[in-house]
Amino acid sequence: MRQTSGMEPARAPVLASTIDLGEFQLLIHRRQFPDALDRWDGNWLQVTAHCARSGAIVAVDGPILEASDLERFRDALATLERTHAGVAELTGAEPNIAVRVADSDGRGYLRVRVELSPDPQTHGHWFIYAIAPSSLPETIRQLDAALALFPVRGRTRADETLDPA
Repeated sequence: MRQTSGMEPARAPVLASTIDLGEFQLLIHRRQFPDALDRWDGNWLQVTAHCARSGAIVAVDGPILEASDLERFRDALATLERTHAGVAELTGAEPNIAVRVADSDGRGYLRVRVELSPDPQTHGHWFIYAIAPSSLPETIRQLDAALALFPVRGRTRADETLDPA
């Protein structure tokens, strides 16, 4: 157990979770506001996202995704894996990151487009690559593990019964 000098509060150890999707990697460090339990402040996550391909590496970090963004992406990837059709997108309220996984033109691979920018007002970077559909179960498992560590907070009964369709 960590002791403090009395001036600083004892902090829980930092939990981290990693999601891999081909050349894209997302590391979830912690909640931005760990004590907030509401859905507005309680779901912001401190993350580092990076993509490396063909001699280029782009990374972004900060509170740029929410737990609910991960949950939507996980559910869309599961649908894509099950139906072999459609699109799964990881986006948030902040414009620093956008990941799109789509069924390709029938050649058996999925097309991934990753857009990252540490400063979206002045520059942007994108990567396009293919992944095998057989990699989706591991990515979904990683998202499940991340959501077990950082579940969506502040759900109301109405949130759980809303049908987005």
